[in-house]
Amino acid sequence: MNLHRWQTRFFALLFSRFPGLTARWLKRQRLHDYGPPPWTRLPKPLPACTIALVTTAGVHLRDDEPFDMVDKEGDPTYRVIPQKTPRNHLCITHDYYDHRDADKDVNIVLPLDRLQELANDEVIGTVAPFHYSFMGHIDGRHVARLLTETAPEVARRLKQERVEAGEG
Repeated sequence: MNLHRWQTRFFALLFSRFPGLTARWLKRQRLHDYGPPPWTRLPKPLPACTIALVTTAGVHLRDDEPFDMVDKEGDPTYRVIPQKTPRNHLCITHDYYDHRDADKDVNIVLPLDRLQELANDEVIGTVAPFHYSFMGHIDGRHVARLLTETAPEVARRLKQERVEAGEG
């Protein structure tokens, strides 16, 4: 593992122990340049909706290409996670947070089993056939690509899959 990855993991641990550092870092970001977050009301009651999960935890199939941990500005791409994927076929590639517990139980960052329980209990309608994962650390030149290309692409996919709500 290169020096940059060790530094990143150290700072991730530091930020998780001292939330004030995270708040200071967030103040320097210019996310407002892209306008307010999109918001849409549910078109029907939650028990009739199809729900998908979207995570920024860096979860992906073991056979997928891992997220890029070499680029200091992150990786603006996404991975598709089929609902029926056995949980032991999932892994996390993300150096910007401590995911040791999530490595043991991916439901901590991608609660697929809990979502299925909600569907079984008829709290929600159905579970979407696909879920989506991003890497949560995106900075510099990648922010524009994430906000103008990859995130809208996932939104289009969710719409094509007739997902009424995504939780992330």
